[in-house]
This record gives sequence, structure tokens and C-alpha cells, in this order.
Amino acid sequence: MSETEPFWESVAGYYSAKLREHGPGHRGVDWNSTESQALRFEQLLKVVDPIRPFSLTDFGCGYGALVDYLDQKRWTFEYVGFDISAVQIAEAQRIYSTRPDCRFTDSLSDLSATDYVVASGVFNVKLAANAEEWGAYLLRTLDRFNDLSRHGFAFNVLTSYSDTDFMRPDLYYADPCRLFDHCKRRYARNVALMHDYGLYEFTILVRK
Repeated sequence: MSETEPFWESVAGYYSAKLREHGPGHRGVDWNSTESQALRFEQLLKVVDPIRPFSLTDFGCGYGALVDYLDQKRWTFEYVGFDISAVQIAEAQRIYSTRPDCRFTDSLSDLSATDYVVASGVFNVKLAANAEEWGAYLLRTLDRFNDLSRHGFAFNVLTSYSDTDFMRPDLYYADPCRLFDHCKRRYARNVALMHDYGLYEFTILVRK
């Protein structure tokens, strides 16, 4: 598996521009609202068993908003944030510079296995990539999540059940049933598909 992907340069530029324009906040990572951002975190973190301290990789961390959400839970954790945008990572490092339990990087080689991997929105913005190539990239990235996680991983994707009139050509929409089947057959027996939280997307949890 390659260190980088052919789409990353253009996607990194897209998210770097969002942060420069809007600053750290939901619009800086291209979400419609703080509430929807938090709702996504809520779904993804269902993969975590918080009874004991855990480590987590936030793949596509942006400026690190998940850290604050985890703090609100009062869980004990070690956090690693990875993003392909060096601009987003620099902002995260600035915000959380005093946190010894948080580390941020834009280099895949800096990543090693943690208890969990979560990824919010990393498969949405395909820009000019065609859907077939992007779908193959998505599956390669799920293999990476599996390699980087000891106990499980979670991710969300825009749903192919979205209203056709509102679907955009620069975004990627996946079949939730096909991805559930892929994860069930390839990664773990315990897989959950959540498509019931009011957004035009779904979340898949893989528990090893």
C-alpha cells in the first residue's frame, strides 16, 4: 500500500482552503453545522469501549475538533490526529500544543497501531476523481484502518440513498449494503451499519 494516494494533493488543497477561509470550526472542515459535526462524532465513537483507557487515531482529523468532544465525555485516552492537509495539522498543533496526550501528523509513516481508528468525512469530497477510482481508494483505505487498529474502526460515507436532485458530482456516494458486506466478510464478525441519525450518510462500526 502506497504512502500517499493520487487524490490527496487536490483534496488537501480543498481542506486547506476551507480552513484559511473560515478558521477552526465546522465550516473550516466543510460541515454545515457544529451540531452535525458532533452528531457524526457520536456515531463514530460507538465503536469505543470507554470503560478503560484507550488510544485512538483520528484519520482525517482536521484541526482536531474530536479532542474537545472526547474531553466532554470525560474519557481517558491517548489521541493521534492524522490529516493530509499540513495547514489543518499546523492549526491542530497550535490549538492543542499543551496536551501531552495528543499528537498530530500529516505523515503516514508516523502512524502505528492504536486501539481504535475513526474517520469522519474523509471519503466525501472526491472532486474530479471518477467514482470507480474513488471507490477502489476507499477500500484500500479501509485496509489501512484495519492494519492501524487493534480493537476496531469506524467511518462514515455519504449514502447512495440520497435524493438524486441534491447529489453533487464532486462528492462520493456509496452503497451502504455493499460496504457492510465488504467489512463483514473481510475484517470482523461484529459489524454494525447505522443509517438512522438524520443525515444523508451512514456510519459503519467494525469491532474486532
